[in-house]
Amino acid sequence: MKNYTLALLIPSLFFFVSSCNKSKAADEKNEVEKTAAIATDSVKKKAIPTIDTADYNKRMIALSNNDTTGRWPVKTPYPLPGALLPYHRIIAFYGNLYSTRMGVLGEYPRAEMIKKLQGEVAKWQAADTTTIAIPALHYIAVTAQGAPGKDNMHRMRMPFKQIDTVISWAKPIDALVFLDIQVGHSTVKAEVSELVKYLSLPNVHLGIDPEFSLKNGHVPGTKIGSFTADDINDAIDILAKVVRENKLTPKVLIVHRFTQGMVTDYKKIKTLPEVQVVMDMDGFGSKVLKRSTYLTYIYREPVQFTGFKLFYKNDNWNDWKIYTPEELLKFTPKPSYIQFQ
Repeated sequence: MKNYTLALLIPSLFFFVSSCNKSKAADEKNEVEKTAAIATDSVKKKAIPTIDTADYNKRMIALSNNDTTGRWPVKTPYPLPGALLPYHRIIAFYGNLYSTRMGVLGEYPRAEMIKKLQGEVAKWQAADTTTIAIPALHYIAVTAQGAPGKDNMHRMRMPFKQIDTVISWAKPIDALVFLDIQVGHSTVKAEVSELVKYLSLPNVHLGIDPEFSLKNGHVPGTKIGSFTADDINDAIDILAKVVRENKLTPKVLIVHRFTQGMVTDYKKIKTLPEVQVVMDMDGFGSKVLKRSTYLTYIYREPVQFTGFKLFYKNDNWNDWKIYTPEELLKFTPKPSYIQFQ
């Protein structure tokens, strides 16, 4: 009887021990897989590039030029890695290939224009060795028109072949390209949306000009237009989406300004990690007038970064003299974007 009982128990005992071993092995396997997954996640997190926030803060303080009012530097989210600002200063030539009067980009033959641009970049690099000066071609891709046109929008979209040409000019000198928009009676959202395929390229950025945004039926050029914060945010939203969908570094958005009314509700302008906003002082005139404009509309209404436009002809008219890099570097804040027309 005892032998019979033992015979029955041995297989059961073997099955129990075997089951325990399998269960233990499964638990150990799960633990190994869990540990491996945690390690993989940790590696992935470490592999995601981040900016050096201490260095970024230091550079932003340097740009603020010891401002004591608390306006500058502006408190905004840190940018995505690969951001151009505040690590670079962008030196841009502005214009349109159809016109010799809209800016230096279309005024000179390509080789002469490029040589002149590189000369300006060298001057800025010498004036501020702490910030890398880089060239840019700022092309007016949508121009406001006095005539209404077929769609009654008072704007003309340049052919894509011209944008392709400007991009091809930029490539040999490793320059950025800005596409500038004068909306006329159209909207920022409508015009920027038409250029998404170009803005999806890593080196192509955006400029928008409220001067030629006429919302109440006025003809562009007869009065100065304006953008609301919502208009500007439409551009920011499109750029941010482009950056996220294409896994790009941040886009730079240039907003031209030289009057109070050109930009309304500036405090509502978004600041996102995907987009770096530059408010560009766009007026011409004497040094005293231009400095006053910069202080009144750019310095006192901070958004994120600043720019300054220089006119080879209109800033040197009569007894006026164009600002030098050394003079502009004394401004508060120091401009991060310099545009020549």
